[in-house]
Amino acid sequence: MALKDIIVFFLYILGNVAISVYLGRKINNSTDYFAAGNQSSWWLSGLSAFMTMFSAGTFVVWGGIAFKAGFVAVTISMCLGISALFVGHYLAGKWRKLGVSSAAEFINFRYGKWALNVYTWFNILYRLLGMAVALYSLAVVLEAIIPTNWNQLFINHIGLSAVNTIIVFCGVIIVLYTIFGGLWAVLLTDVLQFVILMVAVISVIPLGFIKMGGVNVFLNGLPDHFFNPVNQEFTWVFMAAWVVIHMFKIGGEWAFVQRFICVTNNKEAKKATYLFGVLYLVSPVIWMLPPMMYRVVDSSANFEQAYVLACKYALPEGLLGLMIASMFAATVSMIDSELNVYAGVLTKDFYKRIFKEASEKSQVLVGRLLTLILGALVTFLAILIPKLGGAEDIVLSITALVAGVTVLPVIWGMFSSRINEKGVFVAIMVSTVMLILIKYGLLIQNGWFVSKNTSAFVEWLKTYNRTIEAVSGVIVPIVVLTLVEISIKTQSPKFIKIDHVEESNIKLEPSLFPGKIMAVAIMILAFIVMMLAITAETNIVSQWILFSTLIFISVVIWFSIRRIEIKRNIE
Repeated sequence: MALKDIIVFFLYILGNVAISVYLGRKINNSTDYFAAGNQSSWWLSGLSAFMTMFSAGTFVVWGGIAFKAGFVAVTISMCLGISALFVGHYLAGKWRKLGVSSAAEFINFRYGKWALNVYTWFNILYRLLGMAVALYSLAVVLEAIIPTNWNQLFINHIGLSAVNTIIVFCGVIIVLYTIFGGLWAVLLTDVLQFVILMVAVISVIPLGFIKMGGVNVFLNGLPDHFFNPVNQEFTWVFMAAWVVIHMFKIGGEWAFVQRFICVTNNKEAKKATYLFGVLYLVSPVIWMLPPMMYRVVDSSANFEQAYVLACKYALPEGLLGLMIASMFAATVSMIDSELNVYAGVLTKDFYKRIFKEASEKSQVLVGRLLTLILGALVTFLAILIPKLGGAEDIVLSITALVAGVTVLPVIWGMFSSRINEKGVFVAIMVSTVMLILIKYGLLIQNGWFVSKNTSAFVEWLKTYNRTIEAVSGVIVPIVVLTLVEISIKTQSPKFIKIDHVEESNIKLEPSLFPGKIMAVAIMILAFIVMMLAITAETNIVSQWILFSTLIFISVVIWFSIRRIEIKRNIE
């Protein structure tokens, strides 16, 4: 990166830290820290849920698929939009109406302490690996833009490679950020990252086309079938299964549930999820185009670094630093949201139950300590990612095979009056064993299910490996839970209690101060871009357009908030 890029990068990161520290002063109790006081706006929650799916892993994994396979990466991403719309209609409002403070509280209420213990540790192990992939991917992105001789420098002086050094550095930043700011900081910076990344990516596209010589050069330089919506690895059957898997994931995974809970009422929860869904239906074409473009520039490039190399190719000095900083901050927000959720679960549902007289102050302190421990584990696992099969394989496999097992029984309990603690235990154990056999048994030649004379079958399994994983991840837990449901003849005594939990009659108004901070933060960013435009030697017009766009967004947010304030004062 050029000096301008480095300056912008660190200014942006320091600004995010400043927001976190400021919001940390607003935390008065554990509800503020873990659930934003149930006063988040629907648009804030919806954009945050959208960005919860985003991290450097998005750019490394899905950007890598876009670079290799083309439009199929867009199709995969759009599946999440369909999933979110279903969740918005059937689940989001129900979560908020239950009146619980977390998904863990619901599990404890519905299935008991044993189920809560199993789910907590199962989910923590599963999501720690997901967070580790995001942190590893961030390091891959940052390594692509540092001088090539730095790798040996890090090894000689620190004892770690450049990637691992960056992992440790970023891990420390992420933990500190989460410790200070809580969920408010996560929500706010998610939206800030959304604005910056969207504007920056939109800038990459025309600048990249101009530099490569036009759209025709791009279209003529691509391999055949690059715009096909599916391919042999990612089939239509895979896409259908991917939609269902993400209905489970978005509808019941704890970080997303937290987004449904932190708003003021069930209608706001639905609106937030609909926003999330619409964004994932319309934005993937924009997000995935840069690595597809870079395929024409350098088809031999490292596919994991294709996205950041496309940005490096197209963006002028300063804007590249802003884009990389946004990728960094998006990853921070994604990991922060997960750390906040699981630190909250361990604090509320374990520490608080053991120490029943624990004060709010002590709960916040314990939550911060647990955040530190979980963050250290994520950093350690991130260093091990290459030895575990790589980012792409881990993300695709664990999402396909684990989401149904970890989430579906929870969602099932919201609608089924029969399923109980023993049923959940059987469902988890049987589903897990069956999926392990499918993953590691069927795909090993001469293994349990494959003989020497079935090499054609082996090749078929390898060819459609992704589809088999995704379909198995949907069918196995559904079939097992259905059989468990049929086998249970009596209604669970806890279902009626849950069904009668009502939303609080206390009317909460969404807090307006996050929006004000957002408007000011975007305005400051606009003036940073203005300074880049003033000192720029190339692409001056594009930078002034970016400045104007940010000013417009900031002004719209500020006056919208002022209008709401005036309306509330009149009422």
